Amino acid sequence: MLSKIFRFLWGDLTKEDLCKFGLLSGALFFIVGSYWMLRTMKNAIFIKMVGSMYLPYAKMFSVVFLICLIIFYAKLVDWLKKHKLIYVMASAYAIIFIVISFLLQHPTIGLANTVISKYRLLAWISYFVIESFGSLVVALFWSFVASSVHQKEAKKGYPVILFGAQFGSVLGNIVDLQASKTGLPWLFFVAGCCVFIVPLIIKFFMKKYSHKMPAKTEERKATGPIEGLRLLISRPYLLGILAVSTLYEIMATILDYQMNSLVDKTYHTVEQATEFLATYGLSANILALTFLFIGTSIFIRRLGLTFCLVAFPCIIALAVCLTWIHPVLWTFFGAMIAIKGFTYSLNNPAKEIMYLPTSKDVKFKAKSWIDVFGARSAKGTGSLVTASFPVLSQLLVYGSLISLGVIGFWIVIAIYVGTTNKKLVAQNQIIS
Repeated sequence: MLSKIFRFLWGDLTKEDLCKFGLLSGALFFIVGSYWMLRTMKNAIFIKMVGSMYLPYAKMFSVVFLICLIIFYAKLVDWLKKHKLIYVMASAYAIIFIVISFLLQHPTIGLANTVISKYRLLAWISYFVIESFGSLVVALFWSFVASSVHQKEAKKGYPVILFGAQFGSVLGNIVDLQASKTGLPWLFFVAGCCVFIVPLIIKFFMKKYSHKMPAKTEERKATGPIEGLRLLISRPYLLGILAVSTLYEIMATILDYQMNSLVDKTYHTVEQATEFLATYGLSANILALTFLFIGTSIFIRRLGLTFCLVAFPCIIALAVCLTWIHPVLWTFFGAMIAIKGFTYSLNNPAKEIMYLPTSKDVKFKAKSWIDVFGARSAKGTGSLVTASFPVLSQLLVYGSLISLGVIGFWIVIAIYVGTTNKKLVAQNQIIS
């Protein structure tokens, strides 16, 4: 009976499949779990050290920071093998997080100084570093997965990977709920240690499964740091993936800013703000975890990728309308839970499968531009909207109208990308 239920929810997975995807799930468990611990603190630290009015500018400036980082990352792709790239990137971020944990304890530049100022450099640095970690390392991991598994395994294996990731997100937010007891520096230190575990898992995975990876179909050669951008702007399919992967960030940024502004007015200490945001993160990830367990695999296998890609913008449209009708903190809280929850459990697995019929340069270089620069640009666009309407009552009206217009365009693109992917897979074609 249990085996029938398991096959219905996850598909026909062998013991080897469970072990293989379980290891990948464990790596993403530590990446995403650490990110959610840090993400919650990132906003709380920034609004209490710099001020919530500067959040739109932080998101816009992070785009410039990430452009420089992507160019350096693209060179690393040429220099290093994909698994060694994970070793380097994960270790570097782990060290940075641990250093920040000690700096936060400094009496002048750390949290002990309660003066709110736009010149609090540590808050800006921690914001940019955490933003880049959430985009770059997650994108790198999925690029590694896309080059390490066969297409026929993806539909049944990806939900397993994401299930572990969401479980880590839930635990990460549960840990943040103890912020008043443990203090934020200690949480940064724990997150850094967790990131250090990722290279160890990938090393074991390579030792056990490197001989079973898909055969290389192209010669490894250096193609330059902007090759990914060239591929992106010259391939309509990749531009479509860019749209379905990042447009939701515009609406999420607008709603998130309104929620954070209300949090700043409601909660008076950085620990209280952190715990509220941890509650939001926990709720979003419980939704994602539940849906990954009972719905994602079923939706992808039975209803198809196109359905999943179109369903997500429809959910966001409903969330935007509800906040417009009833603009209070807990409505924004519920809307953001829905957006983040279905981002991780519905849209992300669908979009990652879209990369399977693509080349190595697309998986690593073009994907990094999409997931890092594209996502930050979408956030920057959302931040530009919030900065253009500083009065929340104005932002509510114009932000909602802009969001609904973007969603209409997004749905059209989602249909195009979904049908194109189906043709590519059927004809065994590769986008390169």
